[in-house]
Amino acid sequence: MEEVFPLDCKRNYIDGEWVASKTNATRDIINPFNQEVIATVTESDEVDTQTAIKAARKAFDSGEWATTPATERGHIVRTIAQFIERDKEELAKLESLDTGKTVEESRGDMEDIAGVFHYYAELADKNGGEIIDSPIPNTISKVVHEPVGVCGQITPWNYPLLQASWKLAPALVAGNTLIMKPSEITPLTTVKVFELMEEAGVPAGVVNLVLGPGQSVGAELSANKEVDLISFTGGIATGKKIMQAASSNVKNLALELGGKNPNIVFADADFDTAVDQALNAVYFHAGQICSAGTRLIVEESVHDAFIEKLVKRVMDIKLGNGFDEATQMGPLISEEHLNKVIDYVETGKQEGATVVVGGDRPSDPQLQKGFFYLPTVLTNCTTDMKVVQNEGFGPVITVETFQSEEEAIHLANDSIYGLSGGIWTNDIAKAERCVAKMRMGTVWINEYNLYFPHAPWGGFKQSGIGRELGRAGLEEYQETKHIFQNLKPEAINWF
Repeated sequence: MEEVFPLDCKRNYIDGEWVASKTNATRDIINPFNQEVIATVTESDEVDTQTAIKAARKAFDSGEWATTPATERGHIVRTIAQFIERDKEELAKLESLDTGKTVEESRGDMEDIAGVFHYYAELADKNGGEIIDSPIPNTISKVVHEPVGVCGQITPWNYPLLQASWKLAPALVAGNTLIMKPSEITPLTTVKVFELMEEAGVPAGVVNLVLGPGQSVGAELSANKEVDLISFTGGIATGKKIMQAASSNVKNLALELGGKNPNIVFADADFDTAVDQALNAVYFHAGQICSAGTRLIVEESVHDAFIEKLVKRVMDIKLGNGFDEATQMGPLISEEHLNKVIDYVETGKQEGATVVVGGDRPSDPQLQKGFFYLPTVLTNCTTDMKVVQNEGFGPVITVETFQSEEEAIHLANDSIYGLSGGIWTNDIAKAERCVAKMRMGTVWINEYNLYFPHAPWGGFKQSGIGRELGRAGLEEYQETKHIFQNLKPEAINWF
């Protein structure tokens, strides 16, 4: 394995200082390709989290960051973006070591991450409020936007720094202070970006980093009454626990809770492009993507030909080390998650699904130390199956068929999730009819998994609450205040 750079023990960043946990506990971070230890990080608990919350509370209540001119806050956020661009190769390699994904994927992530910080830096001074035409003479009515306050931010393991950027940039631009808890198994690039934020001149206490598990750090952030907002990206079960804990002081909530996303292929679609994009919709990062199009719904008349070509392409996918340029798909994130995917496919088989390709671990001796699972396609699936309804979060496609437009939409909407979906057709009128009926936060027409920071991201139904990215992503971190001023006050003499 290539040694990219030395990695020493990583610490929390609290009130402008790099500090170990109070207990001095540590956790080893491993490379999912070969299970080698690549770093050791501090392991925090509720006490460390409370210390970080106090620092963020003090920093917010001082008013220093919230009253810093918006242009200056924007300048600092822009500087962070520039530092990410400067160090993007180091960050990309670190992300690949931590997650197992290909370096090429991680390089693309770093470009997107810098773009998120640039986008919000540009928005910093573009939302100064508005004057409302008051119906009452001699009065002024205006609306302003103020920071929410102290924000707890909990990020997932699949896209550690990308998801962090979606939360950090708008929170900072809006004038909030924050405590971030990255996933305990993929914290390394988040640590690095906190170093960059310190270098960029973010004041002490404004950004705080606490490394540790959700059961202690995440739970404390969610329940602590000094926290005003929780932003969480992860699974439904954890999201529900956070909602309950956040009721302690009726926190603002922003939740992105994943999806089991339909990818509908009509018979009139560009056949070869739809096959290619069906692969891209799932097998990047071994299917560990909240928006992955793992529910492939194909019109019955083209199903057999489509699956035949899809399977041939799947069989050619090269698994391997993310640092090998020939690798197309890396490992799953951990042994625990690998076992979940294995159980998921076994459940599908027991329910009557047919494994037409994959369905097992690879036999290649060079891959045995890694958490690899073969790209898999399950046919003969129906909506009552657990593999169709539950998010598998792995390189597994379930295939359903339909005969009519109405049936396709019914199948697509038959889910507790509503994060995203795709439609493949050359009939634009048909596409527009379908989009209007699909209950999802993002729907792609003749595309899949494309996003950019200008457009909002979030889901319907149990895929979450609120939106990230776009102006809506900034508004999540703002409170709206109406200010009414009477220029000629008079006594009413009612009493």
